[in-house]
Amino acid sequence: MLRIKSKYKIAKRLGAGIFEQTQTQKFALSEARVKRVKRGGRGGSDYNRQLLEKQRVRFTYGLKERELSNYAKKAYKAPNPANVLHKMLEMRADSLVYRAGLATTRRAARQMVSHGHILVNDKRITAPSYQVKKGDTISVREGSRKSPLFTRFTEEKEEAMRTVPQWLSFDPALLKVKVTGEPVYGTAETPLDYSTLFEFYSR
Repeated sequence: MLRIKSKYKIAKRLGAGIFEQTQTQKFALSEARVKRVKRGGRGGSDYNRQLLEKQRVRFTYGLKERELSNYAKKAYKAPNPANVLHKMLEMRADSLVYRAGLATTRRAARQMVSHGHILVNDKRITAPSYQVKKGDTISVREGSRKSPLFTRFTEEKEEAMRTVPQWLSFDPALLKVKVTGEPVYGTAETPLDYSTLFEFYSR
């Protein structure tokens, strides 16, 4: 698992609310003040721009450098590489657990998967990187449903339903997610610039 020392420092350096804890109005106002002070300064080099975007993607999904590099190299060989990369990242088991609202953060989603709380097609998985496919069903293991991690859904069903992407069908009563479609790059779900990331890895 990727270890992160200071989320606020990293988010300020990368210029994006890449962690759930930094996606707040207070953080946004702080960033706006910093940008006003820095306005008029010279832009960074192409390398710095590419590196920053690569780091944004890496920290958003909680990946190690080798993991992201492997994803990028595989996607780059395919038609429409940005969409392929986005699909691989969003169809990870931990990403889907997070997108469905079963976890409030990606870090918590990774822990749920690695600790064996999550099933895919009724089979227990422990790899957060497990690639889920369209038509698959994600659910919470029977023995884990009474855990405080999941009991909150009895009181927050409507809120959970509002936050689920259109390509997922979530039943909060059963704690079950059906993958009915696929994520498409360019939507508001992940405002990341994959073309700049590919530039970094193609140097």
